[in-house]
Amino acid sequence: MKFIFTTFILLITSGYAQTIHAAAERKPNLIFILTDDQRQDSLGCYGNTFIKTPHIDRLAKEGTLFEQAFVTSAICTPSRACYFLGQYERRHAVNFNSGTALTASAWNKSYPIILRKNGYYTGYVGKNHVPIGKSGYETGLMDQSFDFWYAAHGRLGFYPKKRHPRFADAQADTQIEIINEGAQSFLNTKKTYLKGAEAFLKQRPDNQPFCLSICLNVPHAASTSKMKLLPSDPELYRSTYRDQIKSIPLPSHYTAKSSIQSPKLPSDVLQTQYRQNSYDYVDTKADLGERLIREYQTITGVDRMLGAIRDQLETLNISDNTVIIFASDHGVMHGEYGLGGKALNYEACLKVPMLIMDPRLPEKRVGQRLDSLVLSIDIAPTLLDFAGISPPDAMQGNSLLPLLKGKTEKWRSYAFAENLWSTVFGNPRIESVRSKQWKYIRYFKNDHSLWDQLGKGLAKYRTSPEQAALYTQWLTSTIHGEKPVYEELFDIKNDPSESTNLASNPHHLQTLQQMRVQASRLVREARGPLDVPAQVLRLSQSVEPR
Repeated sequence: MKFIFTTFILLITSGYAQTIHAAAERKPNLIFILTDDQRQDSLGCYGNTFIKTPHIDRLAKEGTLFEQAFVTSAICTPSRACYFLGQYERRHAVNFNSGTALTASAWNKSYPIILRKNGYYTGYVGKNHVPIGKSGYETGLMDQSFDFWYAAHGRLGFYPKKRHPRFADAQADTQIEIINEGAQSFLNTKKTYLKGAEAFLKQRPDNQPFCLSICLNVPHAASTSKMKLLPSDPELYRSTYRDQIKSIPLPSHYTAKSSIQSPKLPSDVLQTQYRQNSYDYVDTKADLGERLIREYQTITGVDRMLGAIRDQLETLNISDNTVIIFASDHGVMHGEYGLGGKALNYEACLKVPMLIMDPRLPEKRVGQRLDSLVLSIDIAPTLLDFAGISPPDAMQGNSLLPLLKGKTEKWRSYAFAENLWSTVFGNPRIESVRSKQWKYIRYFKNDHSLWDQLGKGLAKYRTSPEQAALYTQWLTSTIHGEKPVYEELFDIKNDPSESTNLASNPHHLQTLQQMRVQASRLVREARGPLDVPAQVLRLSQSVEPR
């Protein structure tokens, strides 16, 4: 649905203010903040009593908090492509083991490009992990797609200057503070704080609506593991929470590696011997406690960045017309049942924070907490809807604006997610579907032996033509009837920790069959028409994962 917004400061309480005179029209500014590997339960507004996130909590109090928000792919690159395009991975087909990048034509249907073509001044600050064009990150196509670009491709690390020349002129040395400098420079219309890469740091006009995408690389392990507690680091990253490290709460079903008696998944489904050792911090309570301290420090750092951004919006007198959206690309396992990492379709990986603060909403819609099933692919059409732009047919998500306005009667009843990243790390291919009460997960043959054969002589992350072809086959294999090798069914309403698999319980056979039907329906919906033109190109170089 297309909405038009006005410049009136006073809001009509019955709904959004409507246009009275064409000269008074003013579209809202948009800020989208995306964190990396952040679980939903890591914020005060979602019930975490240990961490301090006052600015994000304030965003929830003044906006809308989605209690049932999920990503559709729990891996960095495909998930971020889902956010950009409003599409399932099954449709856009970008993944580490696909050896592909988005085509320019596919990228032209992303929310940043569409907004820019419709008069928005666009900015991108932080981490990009979606390759575009024939040479992927080296193409430069994405860099040039924004009016303001202060970002780098791949991991940023905790100290981005060591990895990316783009940030060499930043005053700060730590990631969040450097990204905040970029955000502040974008917002300020009087001067440019940053001197490096002048061609990508244009001064924002104050008579044009803007969309700023802020994408971080925290609390991802690639950044938090590199924290060195240097004397020059902000005090936050050296001491905050450390006096409580022994009392930091762990997940209710945390299981140390030495205490695992029965693996959560069969060994031929999830081949844990190949899982990356970068997640071995979950193996002991002490190591997990240290990592949680670091994660919470960086999340609090992001919280402070949000506070600084909101202060700047107030200073510029544009806070009353700026929508802020906050989300994460996925969660991560914290030792539940002895598991670490991502890619799995358990709640810890799929469930993410999602907040939208629209200052123009009527008072009765302020501070609402909604339990509708919302997905990462809903953000792109939502951003376009805020701007009064109809989404392209290629977008598969739904605008969240009707939910913000209290119209929930026609919303989805089932949410789909998948993992197609089945590589040398031993991950299985997964499809899942959930309702508000039931969660069904099905696993397919783990093809690790194929990767062993195809990967000989190749770099660790390099994708061979055979591997890429196999991935392409997977995009339609379950549509054509590939049988799962393992299934799980959880009463997610009464068993939110997914502790009891009911798939083999005869009392729940009817529910199992119903969820199987829904999974098959949704995988076809996620793939879309099989004859649609390819949206990806074969890359000539390796794509660094995660």
